[in-house]
Amino acid sequence: MIGIRHILAAPYHPQRCPEPVEGTNGKLERYHQTLKRDVNQLPYDVPRELEDAIRKFVDFYNHRRYHKALKDITPADMLAGRRDEILDRRRETKDRTINRRKLSNQDLRKQLATA
Repeated sequence: MIGIRHILAAPYHPQRCPEPVEGTNGKLERYHQTLKRDVNQLPYDVPRELEDAIRKFVDFYNHRRYHKALKDITPADMLAGRRDEILDRRRETKDRTINRRKLSNQDLRKQLATA
């Protein structure tokens, strides 16, 4: 329909794909691994508690957790088209910080030279 199709790979071996395609199950398996690590830390008495823990994890994963593969932005920001705006803002902040540090270091050197 829209050109997306699911390709099955061997469990725990996303690199073993039946055909060479871009983006197999690797990211999904990594997500499941992270979910299991973060959610399965406690025994849950009732299914509702587990469902709440999973819901909280998914919210955190999509809206607050930075993803290295997305240049350290959240998936929600990526899907909303805010990636470039965020990266530009970070570059500006970095440049301002570096310039302030340079000025501070210059002032310190002047003070030390006159002391």
